[in-house]
Amino acid sequence: MIKSLDDTSFDNLYIAFSKAFEDYKFQISYDQLFAMLKRRGFNPKLSFADYDNDEITAFTLNGIGVFQDKKTAYDTGTGTLPNYRQQGLANRIFTYSIPFLKENMIEQYLLEVLQENSAAISVYQKLGFSITREFNYYHQPINEILFSSSNIPIDITIAEISPELMDVSFHDFNPSWQNSLESITRSKETFKILGAFYNDHLIGYCATEPATGDISQIAVKQNFRRQGLGTALLQQASGYSLSGTIKIVNTDPNCCSLNGFLSKLNIPLRGKQFEMIKTL
Repeated sequence: MIKSLDDTSFDNLYIAFSKAFEDYKFQISYDQLFAMLKRRGFNPKLSFADYDNDEITAFTLNGIGVFQDKKTAYDTGTGTLPNYRQQGLANRIFTYSIPFLKENMIEQYLLEVLQENSAAISVYQKLGFSITREFNYYHQPINEILFSSSNIPIDITIAEISPELMDVSFHDFNPSWQNSLESITRSKETFKILGAFYNDHLIGYCATEPATGDISQIAVKQNFRRQGLGTALLQQASGYSLSGTIKIVNTDPNCCSLNGFLSKLNIPLRGKQFEMIKTL
């Protein structure tokens, strides 16, 4: 039986999530799942699961928001419990959800998938998804990052800022769903956002989630680059990391400025993803 997660407690959802991903290398805690879903815009009413009596057997957790100026559903977590795999439950849940998403004026469905997961990519393409972008994934223990000892100009200051001050015009590419300003704003209490100022004008910033070491956005205004400002922002942001690592997910592989910056700091490429979208 497939139905909405609107009446399902978060405790039961966490139990199902943990069972579905118990064979994965990295496990997620109760608080981490709660924070992740909040950041990604989880909407239980428009998320769905298959039930065997009262037990969740498979689920798709949908975030709802605006992406590329369109009301969008984002797959923030799809899983099937081990005893119920190979039954096509994920596809059934997705198909079941479409009319409800359309009724709520959702214009498109967005997801990300590892490029090495060819089986999943094939399934998504059969469901009508198209690859829209490629993404790179980086991470590195902080003690292996080659931060330089050079100082930024004395007339530049770094201070904490609110998400409202972040300037998307500094970007060389549009952030993914989970790195968007909307996602950061949803969970602003879990972020540290550092802004760099010159004559009281913002010229760069870095948004980090200390609990995970995730760098959601780092950007420097074009005419202030190559002065050590990006390195200074990242180095200061790394000091907040509680995981001992820095993680930079969903960057544009064609963004030479960011790729070169990370390479210089000894933050290596660890994997690749596809962004895929289906118009509803």
